[in-house]
Amino acid sequence: MLTNEKQERGQVEPSDLQLIERVKEGDMRSFEMIMNRHKAKVAAVIFGMISDADSAEDIGQEVFIRFFKTIGNFKGEAELSTYLIRIAINLSINELNRNRKRALVPLEKMSAAETAGISDGNVSSENNELKEVLDKAIHLLDPKYKKVIVLRLVNGYSTKETAEILNLPMGTVLSRLARGQKKLQQMLEPYVKN
Repeated sequence: MLTNEKQERGQVEPSDLQLIERVKEGDMRSFEMIMNRHKAKVAAVIFGMISDADSAEDIGQEVFIRFFKTIGNFKGEAELSTYLIRIAINLSINELNRNRKRALVPLEKMSAAETAGISDGNVSSENNELKEVLDKAIHLLDPKYKKVIVLRLVNGYSTKETAEILNLPMGTVLSRLARGQKKLQQMLEPYVKN
């Protein structure tokens, strides 16, 4: 791995805080390093929240633009990845609220053609269709449940990490996770055979 090769040669990757200080001094290469280091995590969270790829890409760019504009406000009290993910979640929720009127079709109104593959016996098709229905169900959740579900179950963050990212007590995260899962189960029940 490139990082290990650099470490063997005595070249250590600069920390996020070191890169931020360099950016404040006008070093745009350091900002590019920050983006490259964190863009995958930011993108994963946004794609979990937003179903439209174009909107998700725009939000991803906006996350880093906002961070750059306010880089002087970053105090390092939280990990940079946590800070960027908070921005991503807030921008995603703003986008969802703007588009609420043209929201996804409720699962009950999905056509038979959209859900037919779930019980047709073709495992690959069944898995793809089930994933599609699950994605639609997640996007229909109230944002307070959706944030927790996306971070905890879709992106695999621990309960503690999810609590830190959302600035919530762990008990609240666990409660919202349980309620969100229950709502998902209720929405998906008609589409999943035993």
